[in-house]
Amino acid sequence: YVHLQKSNELESIENIIFDLGGVLIDIDYQATKKAFEALGIIDFDLHYSQLNQTSLFNDFEKGLISSQHFINKLMDIMPKGVTPNQIVAAWNAMLGKFPSGKIELLKKIKTNYRIFMLSNTNAIHLSPVIKAWNEVSEHKMTDLFEQVYLSFEIGQRKPDTEVFQWVCHQNNLTPEKTLFIDDSPQHIEGAKNAGLKTHFYTNEKDFYALFS
Repeated sequence: YVHLQKSNELESIENIIFDLGGVLIDIDYQATKKAFEALGIIDFDLHYSQLNQTSLFNDFEKGLISSQHFINKLMDIMPKGVTPNQIVAAWNAMLGKFPSGKIELLKKIKTNYRIFMLSNTNAIHLSPVIKAWNEVSEHKMTDLFEQVYLSFEIGQRKPDTEVFQWVCHQNNLTPEKTLFIDDSPQHIEGAKNAGLKTHFYTNEKDFYALFS
């Protein structure tokens, strides 16, 4: 019965848009929190919330501010003696590996579907993400996906309904024939509002079962 449900999820689907962090690459936000705490930020969550309200993270993910500006803003809350390189390392600490099984799966899926990536990310995360990808794949990320859309490059981010509409428009995708896979409930809602079919990623097992 479960498999019936799963295959139904892909019925009439022609295109699949994948999120990056938490769906394809392992992410551990706690690792970044711990790394900043190790640099002397006792209440990282509080600072993160305050900086979030000033839209620092959103602006960085939309490419509205430079990496340098972002680092400088974080330097302001750091104890004396912390270097920009330490901040970059702490910020990147959340990035894990790409499970090789997921890369293999993408290769298979690519033969039956048009596949895309849509990620909220930032300029500092890009090179470690590419490095992690290259460790497990002989194909470039841009070779495997028809298009890779990164928020800081396109100046838009999820969960805005517009970004989903824009991706569909750019590639002539019919929203109801397009499946969007993400691990953030608010992003799933944004995609639904744009008329896309969605799969809320909660664990690897269900994700693989979707395509089995």
